Amino acid sequence: MASLGSIATAPLRAEREGDKNAKSIVFLGLLWFAILFAVLALVVLLVTAFFDGRTRLDADLITQYSSTVFPERAGARAAILGSAMVIVTTAALAIPLGVAAGVYLEEFADPRRWYNKLIEVNLTNLAAVPAIVYGMLTAGVALSIGLPRRVVLAGAIALALLVLPVIIITTREAMRSVPQEIRQGSLALGATPLQTVWRQTLPSAIPGIATGSILALSRALGEAAPLLLLGGLVFVTYDPNGLMSGFTTSYRSRSSTGRHSHSWRFSRSHRQPLSCFWSCCCS
Repeated sequence: MASLGSIATAPLRAEREGDKNAKSIVFLGLLWFAILFAVLALVVLLVTAFFDGRTRLDADLITQYSSTVFPERAGARAAILGSAMVIVTTAALAIPLGVAAGVYLEEFADPRRWYNKLIEVNLTNLAAVPAIVYGMLTAGVALSIGLPRRVVLAGAIALALLVLPVIIITTREAMRSVPQEIRQGSLALGATPLQTVWRQTLPSAIPGIATGSILALSRALGEAAPLLLLGGLVFVTYDPNGLMSGFTTSYRSRSSTGRHSHSWRFSRSHRQPLSCFWSCCCS
């Protein structure tokens, strides 16, 4: 019968076999194949998009509006400016509120209170809610308070609601990663809990908060469903000039016959895969 000492000092199976195990080698090969396949697909997409669309990589792409007469020379100026204004307004609404809520829940809220537990559960669930639901919520609230739906402010509110749970969760994780010794040392020197958070804990958590905020805003910049549900304008030939101005975040061209085209028209052949790629980029 083997003693406890011999069992404790016996080499583990993984340590004895290491990477020589056939299952480990097969799994590692499949993992590298999946990574290389994904990178190769991305490279092919980028190269194809560049060569097929190089004729449109000029100043007209960012300086011209959508055209009803010459769609092949149309630009995405309105979509670019509209996206920039909406995302800046979204950041101004979501980041301060999300960081403040995350700091409160992590540093000051009592986890034993039932309402704090309810908030934490709802935050976890809201982070997985489809984007179109936030568009429906914003549309209902806008109608109830008399706010026009097709303006920059309404779109920014919808996107802010979308990314707010993500910012709160990432802020809490960043605050949680700060060592307790920093808090304890600050409190031992006579600082109040609020001073400790403002001068010690929050500055140490800024890199994690910034990363989470950037990822959240990237998701908001790529969302189109909430804005389309709000009745966002599609064919726009002017720049947004305020929070109550009409806007668009997607490019659409329209021919002289009145038909709407959902893609860039690079040539007479209408390359659909590349057109969809450019349309997604502009949205």
